[in-house]
Amino acid sequence: MAAEIHVPELGESVADATVGKWLKQEGETVKSGEALVELETDKINFEVEAEQDGVLESISKPEGETVNVGEVIGTIGEGDGAAPEEPEEEEQPQAEQPEAEADEEERPQAEEAEEVGGEESNGHREVEDGAGRASPSVRKLAQEYEVNLSEVSGSGSGGRITREDVERLIREQSRPAEKTEEPERDGKGAAQPAPAAEDGRATLEERVRVSRRRQTIAQRLVESQQTAAMLTTFNEADMTAIMELRKRRKDSFQERTGARLGFMSFFTKAAIGALKAFPKVNAELDGSELILKKYYDIGVAVSTDEGLVVPIIRDADHKNFAEIEKGIADLATKAREGKLTLDDLRGGTFTITNGGIFGSLVSTPILTMPQVAILGMHKIQERPVVVDGEIVVRPMMYLALSYDHRVIDGAEAVSFLVRIKELVEDPESLLLEG
Repeated sequence: MAAEIHVPELGESVADATVGKWLKQEGETVKSGEALVELETDKINFEVEAEQDGVLESISKPEGETVNVGEVIGTIGEGDGAAPEEPEEEEQPQAEQPEAEADEEERPQAEEAEEVGGEESNGHREVEDGAGRASPSVRKLAQEYEVNLSEVSGSGSGGRITREDVERLIREQSRPAEKTEEPERDGKGAAQPAPAAEDGRATLEERVRVSRRRQTIAQRLVESQQTAAMLTTFNEADMTAIMELRKRRKDSFQERTGARLGFMSFFTKAAIGALKAFPKVNAELDGSELILKKYYDIGVAVSTDEGLVVPIIRDADHKNFAEIEKGIADLATKAREGKLTLDDLRGGTFTITNGGIFGSLVSTPILTMPQVAILGMHKIQERPVVVDGEIVVRPMMYLALSYDHRVIDGAEAVSFLVRIKELVEDPESLLLEG
């Protein structure tokens, strides 16, 4: 008996998903616990696994379609994955007829077989039409679009015809045929030169489906800009003290804790110290009320192939440098391997993004709603600066704070960023303030 494949619970506040990629095709053998299909939500991608051994009997929701929690997206049937054989028709016994009469009736059949080029065996034509290499649902699709299965090359195991094979042929057949136009003629009937044909750039274009996550990122970025009164203030930090401290301590730190001492832990601690000094930056606007949050869940932006995600370091104020560095490293690895959970992404009170790892010198980060501020780090660059009346070369980093002007005044935003600068330039103070 066929078992239905359902869309599982996707997590709090996530009601639907997009079918990203079927990892198995119709007719393929599957084992319990084996991944069948990848679903995309606005936060994470995850795989739906088979709950029993068998054969992927049907796919009812193709790639790119939106599905809801609990919806049936396919079925698993019993079997070993071999292509189903078409049932042979039983030869019906024929009543004896007079010899002349039988001759007259059999002659047209033989002539018809010769016309279609078929072969006869026991009075039946055996014409390969491809149907034996396709599942019932694929045959139904081919019938709906008048696709001749004998013209389809099967990409499945054993030459089996999959739904994707049929859909590819449907798309090819639906492309408009090129039109042959009569050349234009002048008043004397002479043919005019044809207009220059297109340079064939259409063949150099590729259409790629935008992932569910990318669509959601786009939607939320636009929503953020349209909702918040966003403004950005800038400052710069002298990274000399942090770089010297890292140089002295990074090896012993890694040996002792197993974590690499990076810059993110310093900025996370500095952000927490500044947030404690300016509580409205760690808030959320809810209608006519401001929710001041007295916990510090710091989002750290991580770039993946499918776009930016912001996993959360929870209760960062209770973590030491090693715990912060380990947490960031683990979340970054999970993000790039597509293994983040909804809990890894839910919430967050303040976000830090580091465009400097890509070489960005200055940028204006966009708010992660409903947060009211985001800190942007940038590339460390040696620049001449004036220190105690002398021009010296120092490793400098531009800092950017984008904030919601509905909640935070300009003076408060500037003071917040100055506080981060002060803490970063005096990293020992982070032990007290962070």
